Amino acid sequence: MSQPLAERMRPRTLDQYIGQRHLVGEGAVLRKMIESGRITSFILWGPPGVGKTTLAQIIANRLETPFYTLSAVTSGVKDVRDVIEKASKGRFFNENSPILFIDEIHRFSKSQQDSLLGAVERGVVTLIGATTENPSFEVIRPLLSRCQLYVLKSLEKEDLLQLLHRAITEDVFLKERQITLKETGAILRYSGGDARKLLNILELVVESANAGEVVITDELVVNRLQQNPLAYDKDGEMHYDIISAFIKSIRGSDPDAALYWMARMIEGGEDPQFIARRMVISAAEDIGLANPNALLLANAAFDAVMKIGWPEGRIPLAECAVYLATSPKSNSAYMGIANALQLVKQTGNQPVPLHLRNASTQLMADLGYSDGYKYAHDYPGHFVSQQFMPDALQHERLWHAQRHTPSEEKLYQRMIQCWGKRFEEE
Repeated sequence: MSQPLAERMRPRTLDQYIGQRHLVGEGAVLRKMIESGRITSFILWGPPGVGKTTLAQIIANRLETPFYTLSAVTSGVKDVRDVIEKASKGRFFNENSPILFIDEIHRFSKSQQDSLLGAVERGVVTLIGATTENPSFEVIRPLLSRCQLYVLKSLEKEDLLQLLHRAITEDVFLKERQITLKETGAILRYSGGDARKLLNILELVVESANAGEVVITDELVVNRLQQNPLAYDKDGEMHYDIISAFIKSIRGSDPDAALYWMARMIEGGEDPQFIARRMVISAAEDIGLANPNALLLANAAFDAVMKIGWPEGRIPLAECAVYLATSPKSNSAYMGIANALQLVKQTGNQPVPLHLRNASTQLMADLGYSDGYKYAHDYPGHFVSQQFMPDALQHERLWHAQRHTPSEEKLYQRMIQCWGKRFEEE
């Protein structure tokens, strides 16, 4: 049984490697390191099918040093320690450190990653990790600090076309067929910048064609695939990119874009509760006091999704997304709590003024707890001026009204009425 086309076309040298010119092109940092014969530990981060594993294998072929491979899916702490022990025993004086390649390193637990630290730090092994996830979220900080990080990009149109032409002219099986690339729009679109997916589609189309000439058209590709394999992984990097685009579209008051990115998530199988949760956050963070009803509607949409499920749940989610996107925006509450947290970190545990303390015992009352406190409801308008901040911070301002919306302007005017110059904005 022959290997899949993607495996047959896997590059063996840097000259055969397609894409990532910013890393392996002439004079690029990674190419220089490989050509020098000495590499330091690094992590390759990028979407699926862009050449992370291939690059590690090219390094293995290029450098004359032991090369060990572990998969984070099937390996445990014991496997890591066994490899490290083999590497330390097999290394000779003044020889390059053995290379340990860990595929899908983001799936390693904290304890598994911890077990690597000492060996990487002492140079027992040179670590090459591959991940589709943001390493700042998935790789522990001490290990990340000991590795260079190289970001791989989705392959560009020119890279994919080069790969297609190379496959039909150089592959041992495909070059025996008469293959014409009449149209490439569909196959490029469905590949989503993923070389493995591109070659899998090409192989599927060719194998399903009759003997003789194969003319690849957009219609042929669509018919063979039957459905659109959307480039969305709810557990991967795309998950974070699309939810980010969704929230930024709401913040930017673009309901069309908000609905588009929501549709991408729905079609990709995203958890509806995740979408609803993020809209509750957006309602408080981005709309805030400019339209307090937004938070109520976001909560209602969340509840509705929980009650009615899928697919009808898309309707209240869409209603909420449009409402949030078209609402006026204010992040004054969000900024206010951020300012307050920063002030607490800077000033520490300031004492509570005596008049604000709770005099729950006679001793506390004798010590002056609650003495001088003014009960607001006993005064006209249910307000009386008094100090509520700690003594050392009584002149600090944390909440700043954003007066471009009627609702927040109303709140601002009330604060001016109560506090006068203290709340005046320049």
